[in-house]
Amino acid sequence: MKFLSRAATACALLASLAVSAPAARADDFSAAQKAQIGDIIRDYLLKNPEVLRDAMMEFDRRQKAAESAQREQALDTLAPKIYNSRFQSVIGNPQGKITLVEFFDYNCGYCKKSLPDLVRLTKENSDLRVVLKDFPVLGPGSVEAAQVASAVRNQLQGEKFWEFHQRLLMTHGQVGKAQAIAAARESGVDLDRLDKDMKSADIRNGIAETMQVADQLSLTGTPSWVLGKEVVIGAVGYDELHDKLDNMKKCGKTACG
Repeated sequence: MKFLSRAATACALLASLAVSAPAARADDFSAAQKAQIGDIIRDYLLKNPEVLRDAMMEFDRRQKAAESAQREQALDTLAPKIYNSRFQSVIGNPQGKITLVEFFDYNCGYCKKSLPDLVRLTKENSDLRVVLKDFPVLGPGSVEAAQVASAVRNQLQGEKFWEFHQRLLMTHGQVGKAQAIAAARESGVDLDRLDKDMKSADIRNGIAETMQVADQLSLTGTPSWVLGKEVVIGAVGYDELHDKLDNMKKCGKTACG
């Protein structure tokens, strides 16, 4: 067939380039040869468009594999800041053998949607330690709420902070400084001390640390979760998180194979 003959010609030309590499360059081809190769490649792709699909799928696979490897390395390097930073809150069982980390934003609708899932998981898993990390990416109001919550953490820990967190997260409408302080007041926080703590460098440093960790983990939104060696992006729902936790209990990984 004429097409196959032209394809063979193109292959021969490309092969000759490969053989002479690295000396061969695009300039080594004449204008006519370049045009011929271009036409052949265009004809081939038009007649075999699935090649483009397969190439994109392979590119996506490689990209995800590279991202996964980068995240896994980052999880090892950043482990102290992810699991044991002093700029975070711990709920559930502080001594739990399994740790689930959530990066959240108080203005994130998907975080609000995920809250019942997290409440249920903590009730059902007595050996679950949950780390809450303020990741305020949805504007100035989110940063203000994170600053207040970080200062509240100096007064409330464990179940008391968990109650405050739920109260603030489930606030209707946009959340900012006023709403966060109102939630703190309802939680019995000393507001004078809160105001003083909010001005401390620790508050800024804590949020900056979380933002840095999130960046190195390539987190693209909230909520984002870290469990074992896996990073999970989005409000994936109770069932998926439950299954991953069960696998952690069985084999120490989020997926047992």
